[in-house]
Amino acid sequence: QVRLAESGGGSVQAGGSLKLSCVASGYAYSSYFMAWFRQAPGKEREGVASISPSGRSTVYVTSVKGRFTISRDNAQATLYLQMNNLKPDDAAMYYCAASPRMMTLTPTVFDYWGQGTQVTVSS
Repeated sequence: QVRLAESGGGSVQAGGSLKLSCVASGYAYSSYFMAWFRQAPGKEREGVASISPSGRSTVYVTSVKGRFTISRDNAQATLYLQMNNLKPDDAAMYYCAASPRMMTLTPTVFDYWGQGTQVTVSS
């Protein structure tokens, strides 16, 4: 049974930091591309960052470049998203997702999804 469990969300002031985690189980985690997505109320789901199975390649949406860092620990089957200098526009539900196909920010490519963790940023 595949499971992706996100944690680490919370409420911070603008300029603050959070580190999200996603623990995976039930599939070959180290062979899958992983990504973080976010969705704010009334908006479409947006790809934030994606990482290759080895962790050597990453891609980010322009709005988070230089502020967010995606990483993974294959031994622990865990995905991370370090978020620094958070802005009110970063507030959303954040989801981790897994795909066997490619590193991308397109949600339709991803097969497995977590339930999400909420990030709130106050100005």
